[in-house]
Amino acid sequence: MKRCEWCGEDPLYVKYHDEEWGVPVHNDRTLFEFLVLEGAQAGLSWITILRKREGYRKAYDDFDVQKVASYDESKIEELLINPDIVRNKLKVRSSVNNAKLFMEIQKEFGSFDSYIWSFTDGKQIINSWEEISQMPVTSELSDNVSRDLKKRGFKFTGSTIIYSYLQAVGIINDHTTWCSFR
Repeated sequence: MKRCEWCGEDPLYVKYHDEEWGVPVHNDRTLFEFLVLEGAQAGLSWITILRKREGYRKAYDDFDVQKVASYDESKIEELLINPDIVRNKLKVRSSVNNAKLFMEIQKEFGSFDSYIWSFTDGKQIINSWEEISQMPVTSELSDNVSRDLKKRGFKFTGSTIIYSYLQAVGIINDHTTWCSFR
């Protein structure tokens, strides 16, 4: 089997590439999970976040958005000393802020899924890159989603983070043209 070069041979990366990356997600809990994880990844490698993913699931109540939105100062302080997650004050606080705003979008659109997929009219964007070097880090779509999220008050949702998010949740499929998992 041929895989996109970026995943290398690390079993965790390979599993993520083969089973999740570029696969359309329509579950709000998973959409929230990736929003938190992609924000946490800013400035770090994705493999670092994948290695901490189970720690995040435990620390963040399995990404139950209602629970995360209700985290108080003592819970935030608890998260900030948890070695199983990225202990960055701005990232942790943004995850609680973003949970509250995520719920507002759910109220407005019926689900976060309806909101996020509305940017592409429910259609997956399948790009045709032959080399990983051709793959952009932002796009007009990620710019638009980022701008809208920021306007709503979301943090750690710049265009580069959002492009990665859109790949992670399968709105954008960037598997190279020769990848077996395309």
